[in-house]
Amino acid sequence: MYSFKEIQTVIPAKDMVDVVLSRTQRRTPTEVHPQFKITRIRSFYMRKVKFCQTTFNEKLQKILDEFPKIDDLHPFYADLCNVLYDRDHYKLALGQVKSVQSTVDSIAKDYVKLLKFADSPYKCKMLKRAALGRMCTAVKKLSASLQYLEEVRQHLSRLPQINPQTRTLIMTGYPNVGKSSFMNIVTDANVDVQPYACTTKSIFVGHMDFKYTRWQVLDTPGILDHPLEERNTIEMTAITALAHIPATVLYFVDVSEQCGFTIEQQVSLFHSIKPLFKSKPLLVVLNKTDVKPLDELTEEQKKLIASIKLDEDRALEFLPASCLKREGVDAVKNRACDMLLEQRIERKVAQS
Repeated sequence: MYSFKEIQTVIPAKDMVDVVLSRTQRRTPTEVHPQFKITRIRSFYMRKVKFCQTTFNEKLQKILDEFPKIDDLHPFYADLCNVLYDRDHYKLALGQVKSVQSTVDSIAKDYVKLLKFADSPYKCKMLKRAALGRMCTAVKKLSASLQYLEEVRQHLSRLPQINPQTRTLIMTGYPNVGKSSFMNIVTDANVDVQPYACTTKSIFVGHMDFKYTRWQVLDTPGILDHPLEERNTIEMTAITALAHIPATVLYFVDVSEQCGFTIEQQVSLFHSIKPLFKSKPLLVVLNKTDVKPLDELTEEQKKLIASIKLDEDRALEFLPASCLKREGVDAVKNRACDMLLEQRIERKVAQS
């Protein structure tokens, strides 16, 4: 599990400079008198430069340590970060922090060398001032990168705690087909449900118990049937979850067509995204049967629903449900969980 909430606030570059200079002045107060030997004066100013460099280094290193490295993340989180923040921009921002950290170290090293050969208190003071000034200028150039990283941190802290390794059910389908209503029934979540499409704007996580084990249920935003490159950020979060999290996929079909999309459109969406879950257990949920029972469907609609399949060799299971009347919901939940457990057992047997 990745705990993004633990990342500390990234302060603006100007504030960081003010904090470091203030701390440098407090920790190394000016104690220079004309009668001091030049070696003692040099040592004092060298200590000031080194302290300033160390403090900048610590603050920048903290940012580098706390922000996740995309290459080290689970593929789900790596892709999610790419969708939400753009992988290249994120890496560039962290790279600039690392570069400025090296620049600060280099400036301090150069000026400490110069201070060793300063032959007057005035020269020592001017070299110290130049060193601190150049370090502060370098850090101030990070202004845009630090602001961007703070925006990323705020967004990361609001991401749901998703465990991509645990037992999971993922619900997908067009907007307003009943995914959130199903989730509110089977889990402890309280997802907003409205009579209009696109209510769910991000992935919601709920938890439930099945056979004495804890399960994770993901309510993904509704997906529209258009090419991948035309899908927006909200839809791409759902695509990312479907692609990378091992889970049973519940594909919801609104047989009443109250969602605003015909059965033909819902079947077409299934065929456009089915490559994402070819290796996953899949259950098709025929929802809102309280509004339109299955026996009232036309022959053409029944044929369309029957055409929902991953390939010719793999038959799919269809289960009716009504989230409004809570009919068939437990059957869907139980069968979906059993399907994932069966697949896990088969894989363990195959590996042994």
